[in-house]
Amino acid sequence: MKTKQELYNERLGRLNKTLALEKTDRPPVILQMDGFCATHMGYTLAELCKGVKESNKIMLESLKALGDVDGSESSFSGGPIFPLTFLARVKLPGRELPENMMWQLDEAEMMLPGDYDTIINKGWSNFAPGYLRDRLKIDVDKLMEDLTYGSQATKNITDEGYLVYKQSTALTVNEYLGGGRSMVKFMRDLFKIPDKVEATLEVMQKEIVEGMRKQIRDSKASVVFLSPARGASEFFSPKLWERFVWKYIKETADAVIEEGAVCNIHMDGDWERDLNYFKDFPKGKIVLETDGATDIYKVKEILGSNACIKGDVPAAKLCLANPEEVYNYSTKLIKDMGEGFILSSGCSVPSNAKVENVKAMISAAIGK
Repeated sequence: MKTKQELYNERLGRLNKTLALEKTDRPPVILQMDGFCATHMGYTLAELCKGVKESNKIMLESLKALGDVDGSESSFSGGPIFPLTFLARVKLPGRELPENMMWQLDEAEMMLPGDYDTIINKGWSNFAPGYLRDRLKIDVDKLMEDLTYGSQATKNITDEGYLVYKQSTALTVNEYLGGGRSMVKFMRDLFKIPDKVEATLEVMQKEIVEGMRKQIRDSKASVVFLSPARGASEFFSPKLWERFVWKYIKETADAVIEEGAVCNIHMDGDWERDLNYFKDFPKGKIVLETDGATDIYKVKEILGSNACIKGDVPAAKLCLANPEEVYNYSTKLIKDMGEGFILSSGCSVPSNAKVENVKAMISAAIGK
């Protein structure tokens, strides 16, 4: 019987080979899950959202119960920290919501047009903390204190032989404004005051990328999770997408690669129109993580010789299908995607996914 360290080394070797598009014994299985872990182990979503330490304990229990899975996308739940990334309020189970209702962004126009000038003139780091504290009413000190457990949370999982896939997380800068202004107001700004928006994004980009570089060096991250979230090209005209989204994806991913890490680009929505842009990246340095809206076979056709692909078992299948259907879908994906493929859910495993369906997905990878 293998030790936990031996299992960890085996799983890490499998993942590293896959990222480099090399042949492996089987595809790694990395699960993006937090809400599912709670329901899987009999906890409420409110209990999951109590803090980093509490969610880490629940997620580790779920990993161990699932068995021969390679790892988790993260080591704790991201629900309570959404305000740090989307600059919007969040409704949490057990607080504003019933204890088993999924957390929700409470998107509204919290950033005002005058804030663009403040950011341009005073800088992003001088604006964001006060905005979170005064407008969103976030206890920033308490939240940051909770996050200090993050490194221990990762160690708890790796000590049990499992991988924590993403060791650093970044958003493209347009997402902060899309959340803080609200998507509707931000879109309007792109037409009414595009130069002002761009000037703001440039200030933010410089500070955020510098901070991200430091985080990668400090954590020695090998995979960085980059989320353009609502940056899919289906939401923008090509001209706007190139100027306000793609520019910052490219710059941020290039910085990740320069720091020696692989950039995992989380592709919510349909990106099929602009997949050719991703040919610009060096081979084996990016992962394209699809959620089902982008045709994963089109990603394979255009980028499969250059980029690792991660996905794509749909949330609907994990909730509504039977284990045989999930197993067959996953098996076909593994066969068709070939080398350089990480089996995962399409975005997060839903909190109401059937346990037997998640296990069927895992079984397809390990050949049982």
